[in-house]
Amino acid sequence: MLKRLRIQNFKGWRDTGTIRMAPISLFFGANSSGKSSIGQFLMMLKQTVESPDRKAVFFPGGKNSAVQLGSYQEMVYHRNPENEISFEYQWILHNVLKFKDPVSQKTFTGNNLDFQAEVSVRDSKQNLLQVKRFKYRLFNNETQSLAIELTRKPEKREYEVLTEEYNLVRKKMRAWALKDVNRFYGFPDEVVVYYQNAEFMQAIDFEQEQLFKSLCYLGPLRTKADRVYTWGGNAPESVGATGENTVAAILSARNRKISIVKPGAKKASPAKPFEEVIALKLQELGLIESFEVENISGQLYRVKVCAKGSKNGVDLPDIGFGISQVLPVLVQCFYAPPNSIILMEQPEIHLHPSAQSALADVMIDVINSRENGADRNIQLIIETHSEHFLRRLQRRIAEDVVSKEKVSAYFANITKSPATLEPLQIDMFGNVQNWPENFFGDEMGDITEQAKAAMKKRMQQTYETSEESE
Repeated sequence: MLKRLRIQNFKGWRDTGTIRMAPISLFFGANSSGKSSIGQFLMMLKQTVESPDRKAVFFPGGKNSAVQLGSYQEMVYHRNPENEISFEYQWILHNVLKFKDPVSQKTFTGNNLDFQAEVSVRDSKQNLLQVKRFKYRLFNNETQSLAIELTRKPEKREYEVLTEEYNLVRKKMRAWALKDVNRFYGFPDEVVVYYQNAEFMQAIDFEQEQLFKSLCYLGPLRTKADRVYTWGGNAPESVGATGENTVAAILSARNRKISIVKPGAKKASPAKPFEEVIALKLQELGLIESFEVENISGQLYRVKVCAKGSKNGVDLPDIGFGISQVLPVLVQCFYAPPNSIILMEQPEIHLHPSAQSALADVMIDVINSRENGADRNIQLIIETHSEHFLRRLQRRIAEDVVSKEKVSAYFANITKSPATLEPLQIDMFGNVQNWPENFFGDEMGDITEQAKAAMKKRMQQTYETSEESE
């Protein structure tokens, strides 16, 4: 789970400032305010980690990638290639990292990793990128266990290593220089060969890769529903960026059971089969009476839905469009494996206001869900335009259904130059202490102008009536 994030010189952001990441992290803002860029940056890092090209510093995406950012010049702030993209994030490790220094025999442990990096153009003519510097810091809670940094030497294609709380010892051989790093985060392959006690660096690289393996993305436009789905028994990694694997995910998860710990309850609710959980959440959104994925024949399946107030089930394409759009959201939230980070854009799209409010309750259930007796430890990063979604979270904070520490919310403010990412200060009563002006439109202004117009009409009607009576 991410604890904090900061991005500099990426797209419209000169500096996001330090973002506190919580189990539910929300990003608001006007269209083209830059809030989507934060998710795009994380997805670019994921694409880079998963790219087969270990020497590519960034992989901005290809034809079938979740995000496609183009060249460095197209993604860097003000499209100025002289700017350096720098970033930092800290995350909680799934398991405690523990290793022994074979030289000093000292044991090092940590449950948090912090990573910082700076990327720039090495050759402007060929648009070649370089990792100017990166640094890892291992923490045991809030205490730093060690730090290791690789910095590129000026005018040279080699790196020097700097360490804190750890003494690297060279092997007795010629002191070869460390050359290219792997991607934006990986220690050079030669480091284990050159040093007697550098094997722990491979474990750190692995933790970085595990972080982005746990990240999954669902975009704002989901695929439209089909009447018939083909499933050959495969278990997809996720529902896909457009929800294309939603039905396959439901079918492959039929043996899984999910339970939810309600606030104040001493234990979790009885575990329910996966498909039943999805049906229940659709009911709680007020969208359906029943939901079922049924086999037609062989590998062919269809989704049958009974809408509210109806007695007969229909195929998914024959029901309201909002259901087909929110179904991938619900499935992804409960399908993702434990310790996942789910990045979603506009999960509320095409839902009416009451369903948008209820969706916030579903998200609270997601972060409180359990599987096989253990917390699923899911983190949700959500870009949304929904006032109703936020209002419901505010209410639940006031009701102690969810603590304010488990929710972080930010507003992309483009009235300033450069744009700023401002935290919404939500207190224990659910109040937002620093509402930005016209955050969700000028509601009071609309009410005032409506009242003025109504008064003007009444006065006009009174005048016309008195004129007629005379």
